Amino acid sequence: MKIFFKVLGLVFAVIVAGPMQSAQAGLKFGVAAEPYPPFTSKDASGQWVGWEVDFMKALCADIGETCEITDVAWDGIIPALNAKTFDAILASMSMTDKRKQVIDFSNMYYNSASVIVGAKGGAKDITPAALNGKRMGAQVSTTHAAYAAKYFASAGVDLKTYQTQDQANADLAAGRLDFVEADGIAMDAFLTGDSGKCCESLGAVPGDPEIFGQGVGLGLRKQEPDLAAKLNKGIADLAGNGTLDKITAAWKLTGKIILPAKK
Repeated sequence: MKIFFKVLGLVFAVIVAGPMQSAQAGLKFGVAAEPYPPFTSKDASGQWVGWEVDFMKALCADIGETCEITDVAWDGIIPALNAKTFDAILASMSMTDKRKQVIDFSNMYYNSASVIVGAKGGAKDITPAALNGKRMGAQVSTTHAAYAAKYFASAGVDLKTYQTQDQANADLAAGRLDFVEADGIAMDAFLTGDSGKCCESLGAVPGDPEIFGQGVGLGLRKQEPDLAAKLNKGIADLAGNGTLDKITAAWKLTGKIILPAKK
């Protein structure tokens, strides 16, 4: 009798749940090893957390995939993708024409502004001409570094690039830099922490689509249309059913980032 009821319970559970979407072999997502809060970083137990991590989990659930994270250095993340170390880049990567020469992208899953951060009580004019002779930092191989090189270094700003954003922030806090250009949301985490009490955001830089591209997408190897279509459908689902809104609210980023339009 107990066996009968156990079997009956399992049948009932399947009926209630409806047809199950079987998990596939699994996808690996490449994340930059350097912490990039609030998007990707490790907690005290060594687990990956952040807005993009929650986005990945929801995306994988939607498309019926089992997923895992592989971390590599930021400046080697595109070569690692093309070497098939993982299947997609999940690292707040802007979709630029230069990057599109070597990889493809999913549709946009968020966008945000590039800002200049400097010392509190300092100069408020962040035009390139006004910052002539000043010291500015940016993370290497980012759109922020490319923008700073094009507009600020060419106007006489002393530009220094860093392997990680944390290194640039540390030099700013220590007074070894006058300014940092970086993602506005990522810098919020720095500015609200103890080491960021020195500084404030001085505003966003004017847009340049050639450098900043069309927002952030998942980096994909070329000529993998089936994976791209599956991920794009998942992104559209999460935007349409409000999941991205919920994740964004949970990380207190509502109004700070641009999400895909609901369809």
